[in-house]
Amino acid sequence: MRSIDALGDFVRRDEPLAPQTWLRTGGPAQYFAEPRNRKELQALAKACAEESIPIRILGSGSNVLVRDEGVSGAVVRLTGPEFSGIEISGETVRSGSAALLSQALVKSVEAGLAGLEALVGIPGTVGGAVRGNAGGRSGEIGQFVRSVTVLTAAGEEFVRREDELTFSYRSSSISDLVILDVELGLTRDDPDEIARRMRKLWIMKKSTQPLSFQSTGCIFRNPRGLSAGALIEQAGLKGTRVGQCEVSDRHGNFIVTYEGATTADVLRLIDLIRAKVSERHGVDLELEIQVW
Repeated sequence: MRSIDALGDFVRRDEPLAPQTWLRTGGPAQYFAEPRNRKELQALAKACAEESIPIRILGSGSNVLVRDEGVSGAVVRLTGPEFSGIEISGETVRSGSAALLSQALVKSVEAGLAGLEALVGIPGTVGGAVRGNAGGRSGEIGQFVRSVTVLTAAGEEFVRREDELTFSYRSSSISDLVILDVELGLTRDDPDEIARRMRKLWIMKKSTQPLSFQSTGCIFRNPRGLSAGALIEQAGLKGTRVGQCEVSDRHGNFIVTYEGATTADVLRLIDLIRAKVSERHGVDLELEIQVW
């Protein structure tokens, strides 16, 4: 069994993670690995299991906040066409987990397949979207998932089919180490009509979300029957600033960062938001973003 240090040039030590995340904050990864194919990924998983090295999977970095001291263990980002290809056959879309959700959306619309247009404007990869059941008021990706191929922490591949999968608000039953690819079942529709719906949703999001700033997806989950963004706005927190980060003046559930921002700034702002919303509304907000 080879150690992680002997796996090759796709594994690096002390790699800065800030450039890999949308907020551009945080420290380095003890190990940063970019396997180019399943063979390299399996070798990495087995080496980490043998050495008891924890593994975290990094997609596009749109839903991750890395602490300033960095991350111990291995952070893995899938690269190469084996992990990012998208194929369409009939009403089925098969996508590598590292493909951007936006790419899968565009290709499905071009093929006259409806469903994913409801996810327009949501950042991230297909794998991350499925694991977290990404979506909004118009729908969630979980309703279209027919199967996922996964790799376990022991380096073994399995296919999880519909009867093994459950999806709920911003979560799924998928607990395996990494999603390799996803099969989605969509429905036929007129491409022009799909594009019209997609443009309408995009215009609405663009007018209310800070899409041109350094930000992530939503910071907090919506409490049942409520809007986290509305609660934050009603608490008078839009534009509130801590260090080099602030609550977006467009949407209360987004935090934007500026040059020089630290994760400590973001965490202090998150704590401030939670305290003010609890004080004003009696609601305890839960994070949607992952903190590493």
